[in-house]
Amino acid sequence: MTTKMASTAIFSREMCKYWDKMGKSELKQIMKSLSVSDKDLELHLTPITNNTKHTYDIKRVLYEITTNAMKSLIKIEQAVSAFKEITDSCGSEVVSLLADVFCVVDVESSCSDEAPEQTKDDKRKILRRNFIQLVAACFHIVPELLMKERLELDTLESLQVIKSHQQFNQKYVRLKTKLFYKQQKFNLLREENEGYGKLITELNETKQDSSVTDVMVSNIKSLIGCFNLDPNRVLDVILEAFECQPHSSLFFISLLQSYITEPDTLCQILGFKFQFFQHTHTDQTPQTLYHITALLLQNRIIDLEDIYIHLKPTDSEIIEQHKITLVEARQTARRMNLVSLADKPEDKDQGDKGKDNADNNSNSNVKQTGDKQKLGLVEVLIHIGAIRYAQSIMDRLPPYTAPAYADVTQAICTLTHWLIEPVYARYGTVKGGKRRKVADYSKQTVPKQCQTFHDITADVVKLLTYLGPYLNEDPVLLVKLVRLGCAFIKEYNASSLQDSPEMVETLRGFLVIVDEVILPSLCLMDGNACIAEEIWSFIGQLSYQRRMRLYGLWMHQSYNSHEALVMKKANVLTKSKYVMKRLSTETTKPSGRLIGKLSHGNPAIVFEYVLNQIQWYDNFIMPVVECLKFLTSLSYDVLSYCIIEALANPEKERMKQEDTALSGWLQSLATFCGAVYRKYPIELASLLQFVANQLKAGKSHDLLILKEVIVKMSGIEITEEMTVDQLESLAGGEQLKAEGAYFGQIRNTKKSSQRLKESVTEHGLAVPLCVLMAQQRESIVYTSDLNQHVKLIGNLLDQCQDTLVQFGLFLATQLSSDDYSKHLPSIEQLHSVYHLSPDTAFFLARPKLIHALNTKTEELRRQEKSAQKGRSRGEVDSAEMKKQRYLASCDLVFEPVSDAVRPLIAARVWDDMTPAFYTTFWTLAIFDIYVPVSAYNNEIQKIKKTLDSIDENKDLPSSKKKKERDRCQALVDKIKDEMRKQEEHSERVLVRLRRDCDSWFQGKSRNTRNDMITAFLQLCLFPRLCFTAIDALYCAKFVHIIHSLKTYNFSSLLCFDRVFSDISYIISGCSENEASRYGRFVCAMLEIVMKWHKDKQAYEKECMTFPGFVTVLRASPSSTSKADQLSYENFRHVCHKWQFKLTKAVIVCLESSDFIQIRNTLIVLTKILPYFPMVVNLAQVVERRVERIRVEEKDKRQDLYILAMGYIGQFRLRKAMFIPEHEFHAKEKEVSKTGGGDGKLSGDSSAGSKGTTQANSESTADKTKEKSSSKSTNSATTGKSQTNKSTPGKTGTSTKAEASGDAVSADGHHGDAKKSGSSGGRETVTKESKPSSGRDKHSKIKDEDKSPAAAKSTSRKSDGITETERETKRRRVEASSATKVRSS
Repeated sequence: MTTKMASTAIFSREMCKYWDKMGKSELKQIMKSLSVSDKDLELHLTPITNNTKHTYDIKRVLYEITTNAMKSLIKIEQAVSAFKEITDSCGSEVVSLLADVFCVVDVESSCSDEAPEQTKDDKRKILRRNFIQLVAACFHIVPELLMKERLELDTLESLQVIKSHQQFNQKYVRLKTKLFYKQQKFNLLREENEGYGKLITELNETKQDSSVTDVMVSNIKSLIGCFNLDPNRVLDVILEAFECQPHSSLFFISLLQSYITEPDTLCQILGFKFQFFQHTHTDQTPQTLYHITALLLQNRIIDLEDIYIHLKPTDSEIIEQHKITLVEARQTARRMNLVSLADKPEDKDQGDKGKDNADNNSNSNVKQTGDKQKLGLVEVLIHIGAIRYAQSIMDRLPPYTAPAYADVTQAICTLTHWLIEPVYARYGTVKGGKRRKVADYSKQTVPKQCQTFHDITADVVKLLTYLGPYLNEDPVLLVKLVRLGCAFIKEYNASSLQDSPEMVETLRGFLVIVDEVILPSLCLMDGNACIAEEIWSFIGQLSYQRRMRLYGLWMHQSYNSHEALVMKKANVLTKSKYVMKRLSTETTKPSGRLIGKLSHGNPAIVFEYVLNQIQWYDNFIMPVVECLKFLTSLSYDVLSYCIIEALANPEKERMKQEDTALSGWLQSLATFCGAVYRKYPIELASLLQFVANQLKAGKSHDLLILKEVIVKMSGIEITEEMTVDQLESLAGGEQLKAEGAYFGQIRNTKKSSQRLKESVTEHGLAVPLCVLMAQQRESIVYTSDLNQHVKLIGNLLDQCQDTLVQFGLFLATQLSSDDYSKHLPSIEQLHSVYHLSPDTAFFLARPKLIHALNTKTEELRRQEKSAQKGRSRGEVDSAEMKKQRYLASCDLVFEPVSDAVRPLIAARVWDDMTPAFYTTFWTLAIFDIYVPVSAYNNEIQKIKKTLDSIDENKDLPSSKKKKERDRCQALVDKIKDEMRKQEEHSERVLVRLRRDCDSWFQGKSRNTRNDMITAFLQLCLFPRLCFTAIDALYCAKFVHIIHSLKTYNFSSLLCFDRVFSDISYIISGCSENEASRYGRFVCAMLEIVMKWHKDKQAYEKECMTFPGFVTVLRASPSSTSKADQLSYENFRHVCHKWQFKLTKAVIVCLESSDFIQIRNTLIVLTKILPYFPMVVNLAQVVERRVERIRVEEKDKRQDLYILAMGYIGQFRLRKAMFIPEHEFHAKEKEVSKTGGGDGKLSGDSSAGSKGTTQANSESTADKTKEKSSSKSTNSATTGKSQTNKSTPGKTGTSTKAEASGDAVSADGHHGDAKKSGSSGGRETVTKESKPSSGRDKHSKIKDEDKSPAAAKSTSRKSDGITETERETKRRRVEASSATKVRSS
């Protein structure tokens, strides 16, 4: 055929080469000649002649196109297009002809021998490959069925129509053998139809009762014997009859028990029945077969192991399918949350539809495809009450495989309803509510109904664990379980036998139900807020530890246990992203509703994503807080868990990369916590416990959370950026603080502060948090990593300090006095047991001591009232009586405290300073010693202005005007009454101080006054002034009071001198906030001395005759004279010396390259700017140093640059207030002229020279004594020494020394003086005569500050100076240089 066709080819090689131009046109002409009726052409089987006298056959046309395509003469696509045109024009009958042509060519290409021998194999491979490609491209023309009929098996395998031609051959042979050669099995029913007919009639018509079983067995045996029936077939007929009459189960069970002797035979027959339906893909296994199998298992006629092997699919197949399904669900969930940057707009609708479909699939347990015989058997077993067998099957399957089918779920829920009905009727029924009827299992052999809570854990818990998340199919049962759990928890909390085994086991069972059933089922419920509130009524009674544990298991385990929960998690996360992308301040309400709906069932997933967004974008905080108003109580509690989990994330760094500040995510979370806990009723115990645990671990970063929560919920904010007026207001009562010290937030925090108080007290966290914060504050400097920046350590220290003070103030204001006293340990315990420093211990104990004092005062008042019934109330409550009661109460309350603090400090300290003074200093507060009258008056004036504005407001209704006027007037009355009470209290405190002041400093030891001042500064002043800003002010006021009370043995002048002499060391050791507080203290001290410096009358009134300004210290206080006191002009010299000392210390710190020193110095300078610098030349030096820092640090350390800029700006505003040095204090010449009576400062008299020599000799002896005791001293008094001529043989004489201070040097400055103790029981203030060791490194300050006038005056005096004057000046210069060396 091939040769014949090739000799008369229709399509020449030229046509094939140019097919598009020539071949197609030829084909069209052929198709026209073929366009006659099918009847005439007879399907084109006969040849047809066209106009060109050529004869064509359609099979030949198809054949040539096929062979040309195989030989690559035309393209495959062109051949397929030609076939398409032919089939379209000639009809579908041509398709069969094309299949025939493919069949012929298939055979030819398989045995082609046209090529030479050496290239035969290669040629054949090319032809076969082209043929396969052509046929594969024609599948849309020729149906696959025709291909299977006509083509060879090898070709079909190459086309992938069949998998393997060998397997196909085997199946073909088997099928042909089965159809034509295998003998059919004989049908026994047809063989003996009469016998089986009688058997069937007997089984269906006889009275079916267990009483006739023996008769039935006898009849069946007779039929078997009579008709020679097959016993196994008879058993099969009995089973068929049983299937048709399941209501007669008792009869058939009894019949089968009597009939069969081998249970294996029965299992084999049942197995054949199950296997039959396994091979039949159209029919499902009938329920009747499951039913009789379950009944046979329940009555132990057959064993589960024998019938289980006949059920399909196998366990391994089910487990494998479960794994595949879970993996596919996770992959789908991962794809749903991938961010596609190439997403097309038109695909969004399809994507949304896909998400909705995924959501629907995850929310419903759809009946899956395939006949799962094991699960069908489980369903029936549960229905008939054979729980043990059902559990045995479900235990072999993967978790939640059986309840994935709705029938199994419904069966478990129905049985559970019946089991819990009695206990629910007793504990869970709502009064007046209607109850639904439940299915009756009383006739079934099921477990007994639950009568107690313990029965539920014994019988129901395991059954419910099989349900898992699929309890969402029966919300009524879920609510019943929740109400039963709620009733049990109430009983458990009220019981005294909580540790009994039965109660513990019952509680564990209910917790398992919540963990594995209730919470996962809530995930698959769409926005059911009522169910969520019901669940909260149950788990809300659990401790927060158990709740957090449940939430953790819910979030990290439940969502990964089943594919439905995996898909639900992915869908909720996708919707959460959708909502958060559209969240703004304008869309908080609609977005809040969406977030609320999502969080009703899946709060953990929603909040985890929301919190991640907040940590990255802090502008989300307030919109998110506003959105959370639509949450349930359960969602709020889960939000608290999510916050704690976000804080405890170990993968996140809590410090920024430069390690100088806390990370932004932590600050954002802290801000969010403060806002959300204040606005919504979320329990705080878990968050507070987390902070406490972090402190136990030595981590203080999370104190930022506690700080923000206290600020937002109580309004108590610790800040160093307070104005002077606010600081003054803090010295007043609570009403003044609320009006003038705070920023108005405290007025709106009553409810939130109450919630915070309850969380702290109910869980016993008040004292632990205080102690842990205080311990962390003490140890943070020593336990911090050496690689951490000092700035970060200082910030953490400030955070510990501020949070401690904040929390302590919160407890003092919110707790009642009795509760505070009950919770807080004693001072001795705080110090010795908890190792707290005195400043922290007294800070915490101060409210307790005040309460004890008030209680004791009230007790004494009642005793006096009962003892003096005949006297009038006015006599009993007179001012004098109140003072006496107060003094008596102080003695009773504070004496035990003084005894308690005695062993806490070295015994040698008490030789100079008594424990009573120490206790007095630490127990008093600024409210006790200072009344801010100006602050009170300012607030009253503000309120009066408000009253005037109310009267002038014509738009305000008269009723509101009256209401506002009454409110403002009542506020004025409260403030006035508070001021009056504080004045009375302050007066009583002052009486007590005046009474005790003479016994504070006893001076029993032989130490100098300098050591006593050192102890006072070290143990009292410095620890407290760095605690809070108001304590810094208190310290300054207390020093002023000690001075004003003329306290015995206390040198005010020396105390001031020690404070101002050298502040560089203190500044270097302070944190940022401590430097600010220290600056406030120095400013307050400068305010006191500058007031005296400015006003001579004030100085003479408050200092001149006071023992604190005595310059000659005698053993006997009875001898006083005007010469013992520091004159006003010498005091002005001292003030100049202090200004100079401060300047020197500031310059030292500013010239340092250390960041901390420079920063703290700038902070202190800013605080003391009102009173330092005051002298022009000193101010110029400071300005130049700060300006240099501003320029140098502009592009380096921005913190220092900002501080320097701020200081320079304020400094320049005060430039006009600076005064020249000669106006600040009198020069040496002026002092010499005017100082004859006050200090006799002229140095040219023989008495003065002699006195100077004697003073120097005494100073040398005292210096040796001080070196032996290793006590460094720094002088505080100025003036020229003058000594009385001592009489030999007399004792008790005194040496008049020059008032401590700088001796006037040649450049107009004053040297230091030293206070020394003499061996004769007296201490004399003298000048040092230590020779200078060279030019001091800070002497350049002196050169810069020297005014031209002073230099000119010095040069003029040096011309005619006497030898005595020269010697005096030399000694003064030596003393000044020695002091500078010592201080540096």
